[in-house]
Amino acid sequence: MKLIRTIRLDPSDTFVFEQAAEPGEWAVTGTFIFADGDPGNLEGKMRAAFRSGFLGVATLGWSTLVQIVEASDDDRLAAVDTLAKKLAAHFGAPSIDDAVAAAEEEFEFAASLCNHPLDTLVAMHRSHDGGKIREAFRTLRPKDGPKPLRAFAFLDVVGEEEPAEQVDLAALAKRDKGDK
Repeated sequence: MKLIRTIRLDPSDTFVFEQAAEPGEWAVTGTFIFADGDPGNLEGKMRAAFRSGFLGVATLGWSTLVQIVEASDDDRLAAVDTLAKKLAAHFGAPSIDDAVAAAEEEFEFAASLCNHPLDTLVAMHRSHDGGKIREAFRTLRPKDGPKPLRAFAFLDVVGEEEPAEQVDLAALAKRDKGDK
């Protein structure tokens, strides 16, 4: 079977997110974290996690990219167990049975993203529209077949178009320095 693991191609996740996932953690989308709040009110690093973060189940940290990898039944069971314990300890699951059922559902959805070749990278864009959270996924594969990826390798994007949103990095830098 295939599942998704966090991957870190450069150190950006460590300053984009409040808590970055460690490379190689089993991952789920983590959308459940935002289900009870108003994503429109999120700011800063939590907004970044909402918009593009996959949840690493061991640390509850965020990763911009995940990689499709081979997983054994034991790997899946251990990952479900880890997430279930986190759901019970940190998110108020009513019982361990409920936590296991929710963790199973999260990993079932994560596995549904894995209908691509091994080592394919997956990115996500999450949005909030009309009271609903929407997720769009895209896959990234090296041009001309598999090869080691570098932080700035050129990739073919397969799937949905890029979000229309634009970010003015110069204006953000000025704002952070206090230049308004």
